[in-house]
Parts: sequence; C-alpha cells; structure tokens
Amino acid sequence: MKITQVKTWLVEGVKYNWTLVKVYTDEGLTGIGEATNWPGSPLVFQACEYVGRMITNEDPSRIDYLWTKLYRDLNWMGQAGPLLDAISAIDIALWDIAGKRAGMPVYELLGGAYRKRIPLYANYWFLSATGSAEEYAEQARAMAALGFTACKLDPFAHTNYRYGKDLSENLSLTEKQKALAIDRLLAVQEALGPAFPIAVETHAMLNGPTAVEMAHRIAKAGIHCLWYEEPAGPEFPDAIAEIKRQISLPICVGERLHSRFMCRPILDLHAADILMPDIARCGGISEMRKIANLCECYNVPIAPHNPNGPVSTIATAHVMAAIPNCLLQELVVSDVPWRDTILDKALPIKQGFFYLGDEPGLGFDLIEEEIAKHPGVVVPKPGFYV
Repeated sequence: MKITQVKTWLVEGVKYNWTLVKVYTDEGLTGIGEATNWPGSPLVFQACEYVGRMITNEDPSRIDYLWTKLYRDLNWMGQAGPLLDAISAIDIALWDIAGKRAGMPVYELLGGAYRKRIPLYANYWFLSATGSAEEYAEQARAMAALGFTACKLDPFAHTNYRYGKDLSENLSLTEKQKALAIDRLLAVQEALGPAFPIAVETHAMLNGPTAVEMAHRIAKAGIHCLWYEEPAGPEFPDAIAEIKRQISLPICVGERLHSRFMCRPILDLHAADILMPDIARCGGISEMRKIANLCECYNVPIAPHNPNGPVSTIATAHVMAAIPNCLLQELVVSDVPWRDTILDKALPIKQGFFYLGDEPGLGFDLIEEEIAKHPGVVVPKPGFYV
C-alpha cells in the first residue's frame, strides 16, 4: 500500500480555525487527522501541505518510522510548532488507516480498552459578551445541565488573551482584575455547588508573584480547584516547580509541551500533578500514548487539552480508552453548529461522556462537501484567532 495524496482544509471554528487532513492510498483506504493550532493557522495549513508531499508514495503502515523520519528530517526547523502539528495530523490519519486495514478500532491496536466511556470536562461554555460574574453563573448552570461534572475557565482574561491588549505588558493584574477573577469563580462555584470541581486556567499569562498570589486567593475563597493551569510558560520548568512548592492547588501543564522530549523536564522536576498534552500539537496518537506511558513512571495522570475540532476529540478518546492514567478529556461546549455535519455521523457525546464504538479505525469520516461550506477565516476579525 502507498500514500497517493494528502488533502488539507482550514475550517472555521468557534474562536479559531481547525486544520483537518485526509490521507489517501492506492488501495482505497483513507485516514483523517487534525493539526489545529492558533494563532497562525495558515502556517499550520501550509505545514500540512508540505508534510503531505513528503509522505506521498510512502507505506502508511510504517507509522512510527514515518513519525521519526518527519521529526528528524524537519528538526532543523525546531522541535515544535506548525511542523509538529502537521506530523500530529498525519500520525492520526495513519492510525485511522491501520485500524481500517485491520478491521479494528484504533484503541484495540493500542492494546485494548480500559474503558470505552471517556469522561469529559467542559470548556468554552462561557462565551457571553461581558464576562460578568452573573453571566458566568447563568452559563455554568446551563453547562452542568448537559451532564458535565467538571469544567474549566480563565477567570483572569475571560476569552481574549492578546499580550499588551487584553493582558498587561508585565503580566500583572490590577486589584480590580484580581477581585473580578475571584468573583467569577465564586459565582460559578455557588451556581454549581461546593463539590463541583473547577479547573482554573491562566494561559501562562501571569508573572510569578501574581500567579502565586492568585493561587492563594483562590484557595482562601474555598474554590474546589480541579487544577491550576499553566502558572508559568513551558520555557520555565524550574519556575513551575517553584510555584508548585509555594501553593496548595494542583498544577496542570502540557498544552505547550510538544512531544515527550519536552514533557520529561517537567516530570523530572515533579513540577506538575497532571499533564495535558494536545494530540494535534504533541505528535498525534503515537506521541500522546508515549507521553502517557512516560507519565505513568511518575504516577501522573493525563487530562488532554482539546479545545479543537472533532477529529482531535475522536483521536484523543481512542488514546484515553487505551491508557490506565486517564483522568479527563477537554471538550468545547459552545461549538459551531457544523461540528457534527462535517462528519459522517455526530460525535457520540452524552451526559458528559464520549462513547467509543467498535467501528474500524477512528470510526468516522469527513464529509468534504460540508467542509467546503465552512472555509477557514483568513482575514482577522474581532474575537477570532486566525
């Protein structure tokens, strides 16, 4: 079997574009993948186009070889970013082909299922205009009514994270911003009840002293904090470890740790309680599985980052089914209405869980005619990350 073509699409999502791919073979089998990342989705699109040409005429069954070849051949460009996004998409698609060829779901190829009902936590359920505490509470109740038993929000920046615009140049907060963040969290906690876990996102957009101060304020406010996310950027593993020593909240990082090679320093420093790799950024199914295995050595669970398109959600669920250290998987709640129409069937999400079936491969296909109706946004517009 040989790869004959790789198609790439930019598709408009709720706040940024999805980058989707489909790999074709000379035996008629196809596989779908996703490389969503932002801002800079046109760069990701071009990377997928470039990498797609690199693997044409290759044997799609050589999944690990092709991952390593692409990673090594392109390593001169760096160890992360658009090229690793493209590798992620190709890897996901090759696993899809392998499953179809074997007549088995991908999770069976990964060693079989620990579970086929994947627990989800809710994100992007709070897309109100003003971001007031009252609006957060109202939307939190609507989210919980869908069956979710955990959620996430960024109480500091709401929905926009532009450096120097939405966030200060020195990554500090005014006293008014600090108070509003706590008010938002208290409103959500009161609306959902004291036992409802809330993950607190910072997007690595707080400086060290501010991150520590706000963690203490969150704890003092009695917030049931599922985790405190990215209190410092991935460039600062020692700083993350130091913040972890100073606060009582669990630390979760990983959406910007691309590949097991970047995850290892965080684990060696015991800087995180939970890791959150993103399957469309970290290297796909192959690499997320390896990251999960590495985390096992440190007794660390994973809760994959997934504010992405539907193929990322599906592929992540297959990995979560096949590992012991599965905690939760992220899901965008307030998504675009065409999330399911670009697939041959709707995502099997019910009452806060993703239900995996027994279909070969990933179990889904892309509907190209529907994708064409929702082209990606390439001209900047307010509130959207191109």
